[in-house]
Amino acid sequence: MREIVLDTETTGLDPLAGHRIVELGCIELFNTVATGKTFHAYFNPEMIMPTGAQDVHGLTDEFLADKPLFAERVEEFLEFIGDAQLVIHNAQFDIGFLNAELERVGRPKLLNAYVDTVSMARRKFPGQRASLDALCERFGIDNSSRTKHGALLDSELLAEVYLELSGGRQRDLGLAPEVAATVTSLVVAASVTVRPARPHAPSAAELAAHAAFVKKLKDAIWLQTA
Repeated sequence: MREIVLDTETTGLDPLAGHRIVELGCIELFNTVATGKTFHAYFNPEMIMPTGAQDVHGLTDEFLADKPLFAERVEEFLEFIGDAQLVIHNAQFDIGFLNAELERVGRPKLLNAYVDTVSMARRKFPGQRASLDALCERFGIDNSSRTKHGALLDSELLAEVYLELSGGRQRDLGLAPEVAATVTSLVVAASVTVRPARPHAPSAAELAAHAAFVKKLKDAIWLQTA
């Protein structure tokens, strides 16, 4: 199964208020395992970066000034994701921004199926924190390089979180040691020389002793005829 882990960085929280995507990062998974194929781009948002947003991702007006517009790389992005299922942390946020950008360039909205890992985490750990940092901490995933939000880095971390939420390293339900022990014991047993079966038929002496004993019994069933 081909899936795309996706994350965006933006100038704000509301695409309907004119906020724009400034970074887009995607990682390809096949059967929940990263293939090494990625799509990553920074975009000139054609607006001044609000201070609050810059504090989150660290992308400045100066850095983004010479970056391409979304329209210049939209075809490459759409070709990369194809019809794959998308894996997104807080999916409605990113999909809302992507659809707003697609509408600006005259392209239809995304129709890809998607998985929201925030919803997955809340179902699996009700009442617990579901942020990306909290899930990395829960699963022992190293996120020490995440001093600022970054679309590609966050996608890489989310791919590992998604693997864990999907059962990834725990798909054997903790039975791997027992299964291994069983396999080992079977292999050992197969290598042992099997002793021939012992004979169980009575000897002539045993038959004679039994007949003598039966004669001493009153109404012995062995002497009755049908």
